[in-house]
Amino acid sequence: MSRTDRIKGPHQDQPVLHSGVGLDKAQAAMILIHGRGATAQDILTLTSELEAPDFAFLAPQADGYTWYPYRFLEPVERNEPGISSGLQVIGDLIEQLNDHDIPAEHIFLLGFSQGACLALEYAARHPQRYGGIIGLSGGLIGPQISPEDYSGSLKQTPVFLGCSDVDPHIPRERVEESATIFRKLDGQVTMRLYPGMGHTVNQDEIDIIQQMIR
Repeated sequence: MSRTDRIKGPHQDQPVLHSGVGLDKAQAAMILIHGRGATAQDILTLTSELEAPDFAFLAPQADGYTWYPYRFLEPVERNEPGISSGLQVIGDLIEQLNDHDIPAEHIFLLGFSQGACLALEYAARHPQRYGGIIGLSGGLIGPQISPEDYSGSLKQTPVFLGCSDVDPHIPRERVEESATIFRKLDGQVTMRLYPGMGHTVNQDEIDIIQQMIR
């Protein structure tokens, strides 16, 4: 989507929080997308668990603390314009980072829950070489996933999908289907389904993220 073809939706002009080093000094960046009912500040607390001295961290805030109103498994049109508006936020932040000479291959996309669904959907719709793609308790969006809807190459971008095997919001089948799509898109996929874990982030996931950013 070109700069002259941007949509105007509920999440445009919302705050974007920044931590880590300044954009002009950063060697890499991570865009963090919060979950339903949460805040940009909430997702930024995750960065305190990471050793990333050269990273800039950007966390956009959703309007009304929610990127889209219904479950991610609902028909996409029911969740518009929230989904498209949220995807636009991610695209705009990537452009902003590119403008500061941070290329896509040095940009990580990370989301939790509803934010994970949004981050994964963006990466699958806009495949290129990223620094990494991290979906914590999330999957691709829509009632069904059709492989023919996704094309292009992630050029061996590392992709991590972590989720409980009994998550009340994210069916394990959707995580598995999403992993299949990212493999089709030439992603280097690691998927972990944690037995009996709640809808949360565990230490193993933190350790994997740390390995990815190294």
